[in-house]
Amino acid sequence: MIIDCHGHYTTAPAAHDDWRQAQKAAFAAGRPFPAYPAISDDEIRDTLEANQIRLIRERGADMTIFSPRASAMAPHVGDASVATTWAQVNNDLIARCVALYPDIFAGVCMLPQSPEADMRGSIEELRRCVGMGFVGCNLNPDPGGGHFRHPPLTDRFWYPFYEAMCDLDVPAMIHVSGSCNAAMHATGAYYIAADTIAFMQLLEGDLFADFPTLRFIIPHGGGAVPYHWGRYRGLADMLKKPSLDTHVMNNIFFDTCVYHQPGVDLLADVIDSKNILFGSEMVGAVRGIDPTTGHYFDDTKRYVDALDIPEAEKHAIFEGNARRVFPRLDAQLRKRGL
Repeated sequence: MIIDCHGHYTTAPAAHDDWRQAQKAAFAAGRPFPAYPAISDDEIRDTLEANQIRLIRERGADMTIFSPRASAMAPHVGDASVATTWAQVNNDLIARCVALYPDIFAGVCMLPQSPEADMRGSIEELRRCVGMGFVGCNLNPDPGGGHFRHPPLTDRFWYPFYEAMCDLDVPAMIHVSGSCNAAMHATGAYYIAADTIAFMQLLEGDLFADFPTLRFIIPHGGGAVPYHWGRYRGLADMLKKPSLDTHVMNNIFFDTCVYHQPGVDLLADVIDSKNILFGSEMVGAVRGIDPTTGHYFDDTKRYVDALDIPEAEKHAIFEGNARRVFPRLDAQLRKRGL
């Protein structure tokens, strides 16, 4: 199978986005949130068949691990009640996508990480979504939207959530949302910076000694990390940490959302294949056609296909690693005889 570990519902029906604007307006005016609109199954099918499902079929993949649109998670908007309700309606919409196309989509949830809240609401939402069949979550290391005021991922602030992750045996993709900091372009600067910062936080701490089964996917190819792998190996040495292989790389994985061949070549050359998951984030941050190749930037399968690596390693990147990192997905596939 070809399993894309990184997909977002970026093409949700217009009524969903319209409701979000109405929710924000109601909060600002001190009014109750409006009722969520009735969205038909046909509306959902239309948005998916014309976009994600069409591209999955055209590009030769089989299924996508699917979550709400990352840039719209925006937990910094409003208060905890706004974030909680917004997370719930988004996750319910993902559950409907999965129910309509169970062979194509597996659900991953967003979390109501309002900046002033602790992780109790996120734990509740994670448990609710896993109860609906979701296989993972997106964890935002900077819920404030570009100011990095939260403690590092190794801080005990996060420990109750990690305990829930381990109890449920689900991984988290480290994924920030939209930037409210004018100095940080969301997808070109903030996402890549957050990926890199998250890795360094994990390198500095000893989180996996406390949670040896905890698993994180750092998306967008790991940010700047593979390109500066020698720097991080050297920093680990200077900080008197063990080798990265044993210190963090049994628990951290990178995806292939790197939108050119040399970048994916470097990723595969530097990072062990057991730590790489195929991902595209299609219909996401970079949607155009690369004029130098004539192919879409986010058609990342062709980059992995072109790697000069053994077929066993390609199989791990395309399927095996995803099933290992997302054991609930593996169990669902096995139940279907796959």
